[in-house]
Amino acid sequence: MTDSAREIAVSDEPAGTGEAPGRRPEPGHGPRSALWVSALALPPLALLAAASWFGRWVRPSADDWCFLPAVRDGGITGLVGKFYFDDNGRVANAMLVGAYAKFQVAGHQWFPVVSGVLVLAVLWAVTVSALRRGGVTVPRGLPLLVAAMVTALFLFVTPNTYKTFYWPAASVSHTLPPALACAALIPLLLARTRRGRGFALAVALLAGAFIATLSEETAIVMLLVLLATLLLSGRLIPSPARAFARRWCVAGLAGTLAGGLVLITSPGSIHRRERFGAETTSLLAPDSLAASLRHFAEITVQTVTTWQYVGAVAVGVLLGLLGDRRDGRTPRTPAHWPLLAWAGPLTFLLSGYLCTMIAYPVFQDRVSDPSANRLWNDYLLLYVVLLVAAGALLGLAVRRHVRGTALAKAVCAALCVLVCAGPAVSLLNLDTNMRARAEKWDAQDRRLRQGAADGERVMPYERLVVSAMLEPFGRGGATYWPGGCVADYYGLERVTDGTRTP
Repeated sequence: MTDSAREIAVSDEPAGTGEAPGRRPEPGHGPRSALWVSALALPPLALLAAASWFGRWVRPSADDWCFLPAVRDGGITGLVGKFYFDDNGRVANAMLVGAYAKFQVAGHQWFPVVSGVLVLAVLWAVTVSALRRGGVTVPRGLPLLVAAMVTALFLFVTPNTYKTFYWPAASVSHTLPPALACAALIPLLLARTRRGRGFALAVALLAGAFIATLSEETAIVMLLVLLATLLLSGRLIPSPARAFARRWCVAGLAGTLAGGLVLITSPGSIHRRERFGAETTSLLAPDSLAASLRHFAEITVQTVTTWQYVGAVAVGVLLGLLGDRRDGRTPRTPAHWPLLAWAGPLTFLLSGYLCTMIAYPVFQDRVSDPSANRLWNDYLLLYVVLLVAAGALLGLAVRRHVRGTALAKAVCAALCVLVCAGPAVSLLNLDTNMRARAEKWDAQDRRLRQGAADGERVMPYERLVVSAMLEPFGRGGATYWPGGCVADYYGLERVTDGTRTP
């Protein structure tokens, strides 16, 4: 059998992940390993469960005030038309916003648990599928640990967890899109037949178009990752799978570019550019490019100095230490790992800079402010995944050059628990603030509804701010937005600043 034929045979046979029932455990994959690895997944899973439970205190604010009456009066299709013709052209974004706004306040409360489970499920499925495709077996529970840790770091190790996880409008635009882009990998990793490969190509095409009309920033990250994979495929992908991988990349690129064309040429996108006027036309101006670079440097420094991200390296090291090939041997370090070592970070840095560049004309100096960290999430997931990959390479190196790996495993296990402590404290504090706001919001909601029912046309509104979210009468009462949307929601003509009402 030739080497190529042997590679094809290996890639097409079912691969285990240490989780298939009835299989004889591989070396290091016994019940004891499965037990302690599964136990390590509990802290990040507990973070996700607690954060989802705290979601019951979420109440509308900022853009949500405007989406609620729009969906109530015109339905999801009405919101899609509003986005396409008037606001920004993001039709996929409008569909997801309409999906939670259709349930009004309850949709906001359920959104955190639904989105959190979705992100976890996608990352878990991608991890399992990638290990199977690569012919790597691991202890039961390790794929869940990897997915849970990446999910926790992505969602909760942020300067403003509320805007990343709890604010549905921001999550739909910047948190969910990277996870949905990862979901497009699953058909690719599972494709083994002609029909499966055709389905994977169709998913890549449609996913690219969907993401492009959901989030411009995530679309940029997708384009760069696909281009990098396509350009480096000759050295990184084995020849039997190379042709299909290239077709898949081309399908993803074509879908993303087609969706981007729909977005850019939409009346809503044109109106948005006109609304910001000269600011958006200065996108490529030297001053704008330099300012974008400066702000991205600030974002990068803040990101790489956030020590909790070492948790991603730790689970990666565990992958390298515990993963085996089907024959029980230690997996080989990729022959072209130096190429990966510079291509991955370069793709991250370039995509992050481009995302900052297109956001800067609108957000100006606030683009690097921690309160606007939701703008970083489009490329933050790529950063965390790269750290996991770097950890896996480090784990393989330790395994090959260090006689005993017990100490390395113990250190990684301790880090996996330790990095969850900070987010846990932050979530508890946020829960207290959200609960206090929810109680005041519910009382005010009853008052405004009763007043509208009694025929009142103008009523006072008290600002209820959480995590630097926008409310009417900000900046000392100078900013009315989204006061008009609040009035529409309650059927009033106008709301006034409650703090200035005698």
